Amino acid sequence: FSFSTGSTLCSYELQPSEYTTDPRAAKLCPKYPVPESAPIPFFHRCAPVNISCYAKFAEALITFVSDSSVLHRLISGVMTSKEIIMGLCLLSLVLSMILMVIIRYISRVLVWILTILVILGSLGGTGVLWWLYAKQRLSASALDTQIAKDNLQALLIYAIAATIFTVILFLIMLIMRKRVALTIALFHVAGKVFIHLPLLVFQPFWTFFVLILFWTYWIIVLLFLGTTGSPVPNEEGFVEFRMAGPLKYMWWYHIVGLIWISEFILACQQMTVAGAVVTYYFTREKRNLPYTPILASVNRLVCYHLGTVAKGSFIITLVKIPRMILMYIHTQLKGKENACARCMLKACICCLWCLEKCLTYLNQNAYTATAINSTNFCTSAKDAFVILVENALRVAAINTVGDFMLFLGKVLIVCSTGLAGIMLLNYQRDYTIWVLPLIIVCLFAFLVAHCFLSIYEMVVDVLFLCFAIDTKYNDGSPGREFYMDKVLMEFVENSRKSVKEAGRGGGAEGRELKPMVGADEE
Repeated sequence: FSFSTGSTLCSYELQPSEYTTDPRAAKLCPKYPVPESAPIPFFHRCAPVNISCYAKFAEALITFVSDSSVLHRLISGVMTSKEIIMGLCLLSLVLSMILMVIIRYISRVLVWILTILVILGSLGGTGVLWWLYAKQRLSASALDTQIAKDNLQALLIYAIAATIFTVILFLIMLIMRKRVALTIALFHVAGKVFIHLPLLVFQPFWTFFVLILFWTYWIIVLLFLGTTGSPVPNEEGFVEFRMAGPLKYMWWYHIVGLIWISEFILACQQMTVAGAVVTYYFTREKRNLPYTPILASVNRLVCYHLGTVAKGSFIITLVKIPRMILMYIHTQLKGKENACARCMLKACICCLWCLEKCLTYLNQNAYTATAINSTNFCTSAKDAFVILVENALRVAAINTVGDFMLFLGKVLIVCSTGLAGIMLLNYQRDYTIWVLPLIIVCLFAFLVAHCFLSIYEMVVDVLFLCFAIDTKYNDGSPGREFYMDKVLMEFVENSRKSVKEAGRGGGAEGRELKPMVGADEE
């Protein structure tokens, strides 16, 4: 600066050539107008060396939070109730484990137990919310403080939402009541699967761990991409890194990789579970099962079926990316497009979402067919599609009801955890806003229940496809014996009897409960 402008900023005792070499420069020269910084390795960015810079940022953030009264009350509510939140999160984990034990050992009565408990839980939760609202509304000091007013309004919202949810749940259970018995046999066999393959319960944890590792790697690569390119001075005199050539398109490649690899990891979990359950189903003597069926399934996946899960996950990626692009366009044009364009965008997004869900379900069954026949993805997808079409009504009657009952299990865990949270947080209502703590607890409870019960749901789906294939190619005659469990054989026989009795009576229920029989009998 001194050479180019002729200005001598330091004391005259120093010559301009000594500004950077003389040790007296620290005292005889002015301080830099920006904090001293050092480069971060690999990222081409400078960060302040003095920690006080970060302390000032933290101080500014704390000041912002303190100035926002609503945000301050919400955060203080979470901090005040942190012990209760941690305890309730642990409670949801324990309840999920207990539910898995119940599924394993009393699967025959599980459906009716869940139905009764959900009815009592939803009624009890709704009643408690209205009781607390009425109690605080009639209290003389209910509206003395702003916190009390916020809690009263939150109670009213919760009570109305719980009432609507309870009514909808009752209507659904009323419609599904005649089909509930069809799931008992599959639930019983699924319970036996978990007895023989207890490590299946921990599959969500391994998958989540691998996803976390991949997402961490993805973020690191993203940071590298953000600092690639050549340093070029801009109009303001600063240096920025500009990407040229193929590097400009690496962002799209990286985003596609995020979606594809994430779907690939989830598909590997589905393939592992399908392989272990198929090994269990088609082993007549359960004593002859491999020592570790899950590890054997992982070995088959790595050696033979990585291409299958890669192709299946890529198909999901091809559908998911256009949907995300349309959602981004819809967000950017919100309030600017006309009604017709908005309707078309929403219709396209909805259609792509439905297609993605259908392909995900077909992929899962294709992985099961691959585990059974060791065929490639396209052949397995075709075989699985044919089986599902042939048993379309039975898929609706068995698979859907099974998923619904597992959903009731998730609802039971969330309602139980939420009810316990309401009772515990109610003691702090005078000095703590417990809207946010209760939401955090319920979300965590649902995630935990979903992680545990999603594996059970996957096992039921795999068992159903194995059951359908077994009944298609076998009829129980000598040389064509069933592989299925005795409980499923009883289910087939009872279904046949129900159809015959309903057929003689001309009832519509006979058509609904059409049994799964062999192809020759059909």
